[in-house]
Amino acid sequence: MTALTDSLSNASAAATPPAAARVQAGFALGLPPRPALLSRRAWLALVVLCIAIGAGVPLAALVAPESSAFHLSAYAMTLAGKLMCYAIAALALDLVWGYCGILSLGHGLFFALGGYAIGMYLMREIGRDGKYGSDLPDFMVFLDWHQLPWYWSGTQHLAVALLLVVLVPAVLAWVFGFFTFRSRVKGVYLSIITQALTFAAMLLFYRNETGFGGNNGFTDFKRIAGFSVTSPGTRTVLFLLTFAALVLAFVAARAIVTSKLGRVVTAVRDGETRLMFLGYSPLAYKLFVWTASAVLCGIAGALYVPQVGIINPGEMSPGNSIEMAIWVAVGGRGTLIGPIVGAFAVNGAKSFFTAYFAEYWLFFLGLIFVLVPLLLPRGIMGLVEAAIAKGKRA
Repeated sequence: MTALTDSLSNASAAATPPAAARVQAGFALGLPPRPALLSRRAWLALVVLCIAIGAGVPLAALVAPESSAFHLSAYAMTLAGKLMCYAIAALALDLVWGYCGILSLGHGLFFALGGYAIGMYLMREIGRDGKYGSDLPDFMVFLDWHQLPWYWSGTQHLAVALLLVVLVPAVLAWVFGFFTFRSRVKGVYLSIITQALTFAAMLLFYRNETGFGGNNGFTDFKRIAGFSVTSPGTRTVLFLLTFAALVLAFVAARAIVTSKLGRVVTAVRDGETRLMFLGYSPLAYKLFVWTASAVLCGIAGALYVPQVGIINPGEMSPGNSIEMAIWVAVGGRGTLIGPIVGAFAVNGAKSFFTAYFAEYWLFFLGLIFVLVPLLLPRGIMGLVEAAIAKGKRA
């Protein structure tokens, strides 16, 4: 369990030590030289992939006839979009767990908060097309509410909703992280606290009087930015936005971990006390990466909701956060690309099992959680790296 719950990270040095101390820190902690953001070959592959997806998906979804083998159905596009949202969330968790050593079992909360922020806007977009023909969301009319709560103010504007998608997870993460990291809570204790936080939020959102739809949450969306949320064109745009967000999230995360800041973050994970003696402030580094990770999760949740058509407190379930950790572990933590692979692999298996062997999915998930640390401690990417290294030696 210690391999899963070692905890230390950082983010933006409050007190930068002198140059000599920085050199000593790099020598003492064995900091590797700063790698390139991406190799030329990787940049080329990324550009080709973006062009292929950007041009191919609209053609397959909107132009290719349904009888064609090249046609991309609405179900397939929604599933792929959902998996990419999960991949962004896994990437976010890898920043804090793989590089900072902080195992969060509460990142599902930030994912759900981003979803609820955009969900409020989508509920306002329904307008009088709802069941009761009221400007209020249907669940508020059913509960005999006569006006919107104050915290719904401005949510009829997409720009305000997008701002909330970023600010709500960021503020909550910063406040939680400040008091937790300042108290130097770490390891399994920090993991339990993050799990307790998301569980408490889930119980809060289940209550009807909070104004978030209670047990049913938000659903039955009609429009987004004036366009039908179920039209093929809108689904294609949402898919492309999600793909773009995944690419940008990967590039941003890669930029963080390959920067001087990222190298110090990794050093904090491996030797926090030693780094403190050299004049660095671990609190600031941890807060930066923790907050950035929460924002990425919020963005993933905001892209997820209009594609799947629902958000409810179940998304805050501790089980969902544990699944995120499994995605990262399966793919290989501390690799960035690994969690993306893990998210697709595990959720692809989930789609298969729930379709054909629904009653066995939880057993399969538990088996993954037990066997991966034993048989694949470095995940899928660890196997890939070992195979590449073996090929070079041959």
